[in-house]
Amino acid sequence: MASRNQNRPPRSPSAKKDGIDQVPFDKRRKIGLGRTVGPASTGRMRQPFAVVNSRQDGTGNSDMGSAEGSECGTVEFTKEEVEALLNVKFKGKQFDFKGKLEQMTEHIKRLKLCIKWFQQTEENHVLEKEKLQSVMESVEKKCMDTEVEMKSKVEEFNLIISDLKKTVSSLEERVAKEESDKLDAIECHRKEKEARVDGEKLQALLSSDLEKARQEKSTVEQKAASFEDMYKRAQEYNVSLQQYNSKLQKDNETHSESLKRVEMEKLTIVENLSNLRCHNKALQDQLTSFKASQDEFIKQKESLSNELRCLRGELQQVRHDRDHQVTKVQALTAEVVKYEEFTGKSCVELDNLTIKSNALEETCSSQREQIRILQQQLAAANEKLKMVDLSASETRAEYEEQKRIVRELHDRLADTELQLSEGEKLRKKLHNTILELKGNIRVFCRVRPLLPDDGVATETAVIAYPTSTEALGRGIDLMQSAGQKYPFTFDKVFTHEASQQDVFVEISQLVQSALDGYKVCIFAYGQTGSGKTYTMMGRPETSEQKGLIPRSLEQIFQASQLLQVQGWKYKMQASMLEIYNETIRDLLSTNRSNGLDMSRTENGVQGKQYTIKHDANGNTHVSDLTVVDVCSIKEISSLLQQAAKSRSVGKTQMNEQSSRSHFVFTLRISGINENTEQQVQGVLNLIDLAGSERLSKSGSTGDRLKETQAINKSLSCLADVIFALAKREDHVPFRNSKLTYLLQPCLGGDSKTLMFVNVSPDPSSIGESLCSLRFAARVNSCEIGIPRRQTTTVRPSDSRLSFG
Repeated sequence: MASRNQNRPPRSPSAKKDGIDQVPFDKRRKIGLGRTVGPASTGRMRQPFAVVNSRQDGTGNSDMGSAEGSECGTVEFTKEEVEALLNVKFKGKQFDFKGKLEQMTEHIKRLKLCIKWFQQTEENHVLEKEKLQSVMESVEKKCMDTEVEMKSKVEEFNLIISDLKKTVSSLEERVAKEESDKLDAIECHRKEKEARVDGEKLQALLSSDLEKARQEKSTVEQKAASFEDMYKRAQEYNVSLQQYNSKLQKDNETHSESLKRVEMEKLTIVENLSNLRCHNKALQDQLTSFKASQDEFIKQKESLSNELRCLRGELQQVRHDRDHQVTKVQALTAEVVKYEEFTGKSCVELDNLTIKSNALEETCSSQREQIRILQQQLAAANEKLKMVDLSASETRAEYEEQKRIVRELHDRLADTELQLSEGEKLRKKLHNTILELKGNIRVFCRVRPLLPDDGVATETAVIAYPTSTEALGRGIDLMQSAGQKYPFTFDKVFTHEASQQDVFVEISQLVQSALDGYKVCIFAYGQTGSGKTYTMMGRPETSEQKGLIPRSLEQIFQASQLLQVQGWKYKMQASMLEIYNETIRDLLSTNRSNGLDMSRTENGVQGKQYTIKHDANGNTHVSDLTVVDVCSIKEISSLLQQAAKSRSVGKTQMNEQSSRSHFVFTLRISGINENTEQQVQGVLNLIDLAGSERLSKSGSTGDRLKETQAINKSLSCLADVIFALAKREDHVPFRNSKLTYLLQPCLGGDSKTLMFVNVSPDPSSIGESLCSLRFAARVNSCEIGIPRRQTTTVRPSDSRLSFG
């Protein structure tokens, strides 16, 4: 705690104001403002040292003990304060002993507080150290548990990731389908909307035309009605005028008659004139009165004449109006006829338009129904799309989160796998180095799966694989029916679930050694039907079931092409032979006959002697053997097919097509690097041995009996050679068999040798499997020479001569 305050200046005990120190804020202990000191604190807040000093100055010496007891746990000091406290110098008069005594007493009190604070701080440090130690142990334990959980969760997350990828792909397909459906629905809705708008426009146009036609028809009908009324009124007026004329004529007749009567009366009046003249005076008197009345009557006549003139003017106007109305009636009649014709046409057109309008209304109604259905479907699709978008967004969010987690896990897993791979590479390198130094022949064991033709499986499995750490992937247990267990340990054990690729991965580095200039030999051993030929050759037409020979050649050609960048040039030669009844046969010879023809010469081709020779460098050569220069994997494949057709096979109780000979494929590799003037010579031998079953097991007779005896003899010689090498005997019987003599540089020389022991899980083959595993165990304990790389340094002229 004191170390955290080492860089702070000391506080001045004299800088006080109103009992509170005036120390800058950055010089105070912030940690003391909110927590107590140590487990023995009573919940009081920490206080600066100057505040304690001010309290002590106020209380005096009598309260010194109580102040020391109550404030010792809450006072804290910095390094500068402690140094200032230790280096304090008392000031005062020279003989003022009382003042100096008070200063020393106060200084001693502060020293006691500092000592107690230091003891409390030390105790707190010890407790805090113990707590941190316990927390650290719990954290380490938790980290170990977390690592175990993370390993399990990585596998779970891998499964979840695969499921999520499938779900996301299906969701993306569904979203794409929904989007395409949505686009189709939107396009269909747009087309329907345009059709509906066009229909509505057409309907509005038709309705407007229909309304105009109706209005025109109504106006025409109104005009026709008004014209008919005017025509009727004109007819009535004409009738009245005719009646008036007839009346006037009758009045004229009556006036003429009255005139005649007046004339007759005139005669009578003339006759009576005299009588009247008598009365003339009286009449003159009456005349004056009559004149006065006549004047009045004249005035009335004038007024009546004026009225008559007005009436005549009106009559003339009426006649003019009548003529005008007659002409208008005639024009309107013609127009009515035209309008009637137009109305007839309009009615026909109106009927047609009505029919069309009804059809359009039906179409519009059907389209409205379709639009409504499409709108409902669109609404449902939109709702579904919203749900899909929502679920997709949620899924994307979850996917992104899972992706982030998986990415983090992948990073951690990649780091872990990198560390594991580096460790595995180091382990393999150290293991190979140990084996090379020890000189052992490496032995791999492979168990084929149960086939339908195998016998009925027992209640317990014949073969088991131990799960202990030491034997994991390396151990195999053979179980007999009596319950006896035979444990074996090899360099690698492949279960029945192992694929051809898994097997090849383990030997790929060994095959690479052939390009590096080593002699490499890989051979398969086991009874007939245990999977030797499948392991070595497989089915070349299927990429996943290719055997070790095709895969090894593919790797060699690919690696040689990659090394061309570094200046390497390779020349490769291939040869294939079989050892049948202790006779070497050239499988690539164009003169040899196919099948098991016993009329052939001893060596298969007349005039050729196939003699095995070993030179001083440990290289093996067979005289008169066909050696073919190869440049590609296609050439090798055609040669393998030719050799497979020429190989000797026959039927036994163990297999319908049993290999009755030992097949040996040899690839010689010569490499030159013009840049470094280095030359390497490597050899790759891939051997498929014949079946190792006993004579009683194979059930061979006749020619098959001779073949089986020859096979068993060569394999017995191979066992003798292995046992002699294991016992480190001076004489190793390589020449007892052409097989062992051919393999002498691999077994007793400096090559890298690997043996595949193939085991059948068939319960009926448990005896043969036990013999094969025991032989493989003896081979695994055999020590041979340390493999050496054959390299030389050549001049550029030599390389040009070798490779043209």
